[in-house]
Amino acid sequence: MQRLVQLALDLFDPPAPSTPAAPPVAVDGPSGQVFRSNRPQVQVNQSPDAIESIANRPVARPALPAAPLPSLLSPAEFRHPKANREVLLGDAVVAYALQRARRRTIGFTVGADGLSVRAPSWVTLGAVDAALRGKADWILRKLAETRERHERLQGDRVVWADGAELPYLGEPLRVVLDPGHRFAGKGGALVELGAASGPAATPSDEAAKPETPAVQGARRALHIGLPHSASPAQIRDAVQAWLMRDARRHFTERLNHFAPQLGVQWASLRLSSAQTRWGSAKSDGSIRLNWRLLHYRPAIIDYVVVHELAHLRVMDHSPRFWDTVATVVPDYADLRRHLRKEPVPPWE
Repeated sequence: MQRLVQLALDLFDPPAPSTPAAPPVAVDGPSGQVFRSNRPQVQVNQSPDAIESIANRPVARPALPAAPLPSLLSPAEFRHPKANREVLLGDAVVAYALQRARRRTIGFTVGADGLSVRAPSWVTLGAVDAALRGKADWILRKLAETRERHERLQGDRVVWADGAELPYLGEPLRVVLDPGHRFAGKGGALVELGAASGPAATPSDEAAKPETPAVQGARRALHIGLPHSASPAQIRDAVQAWLMRDARRHFTERLNHFAPQLGVQWASLRLSSAQTRWGSAKSDGSIRLNWRLLHYRPAIIDYVVVHELAHLRVMDHSPRFWDTVATVVPDYADLRRHLRKEPVPPWE
């Protein structure tokens, strides 16, 4: 009978193929006894929960070589709005605007929009891409600097409202709407915060009281005679009008200060609103200066003023010209570098 029962069990649960005997497994009993068995202690649970737990159990896998970091990150991308071709430079995708031109060499320009390339019509696209790869380090550095500059400009954008701040002579200046026009002066007046009067105006005591607290380190406020309902465009235009009048006053004072030191005479001053040029000079003594220079600290303004006055002696940028500038502004190189590096806030 026992033989028949064993045969029946074998039909429903056939014995596993013979394997080498497992080494004894020691199991700690509840009372400290040690039981030894030659069969591995395996628990089989066919419930759904058990199946899930087994499936989720970590499985040992062979170690894989570590992937390089750049392959785990999304590549940087620089895209020109008029891009018609792209190339992979290092780990960055650069979409550039390619223009065919009557020239003998391939020219690269990195501007606010991105990379622009001008190439002769006979140069193949492969040759253009190869030239870009040869200058990849320079191109990527300039693209990154331009993007950083743009992001900084966006962060410095002036929100034209009561309490707006903008740089004036290198320091924060707070705009205060003063509908009562409680100040002396045309259009606006500069007020030292915490003082009853300022160097450029003599407003009433109320104009410099709690109505004009220092914000974000501002030590001066510009009172503008506009109602609190004024639009952003009205506030912007009123501030610009005041700055342009103050720029003419400041530039005239500095021209008169430096002209005798350089042995030149200037004849006229005109204000400029150019986006990429700070000044110019003509041999007849006429000077043009960008009113936006008023955002910078006085030393930088002085450098630009001296630069244009020096052109009345040397009408080029030869070593003789820079030697002339250095006689009055010996640290002109540092000031020039700062002027190029630090943009003024955008006006919109």
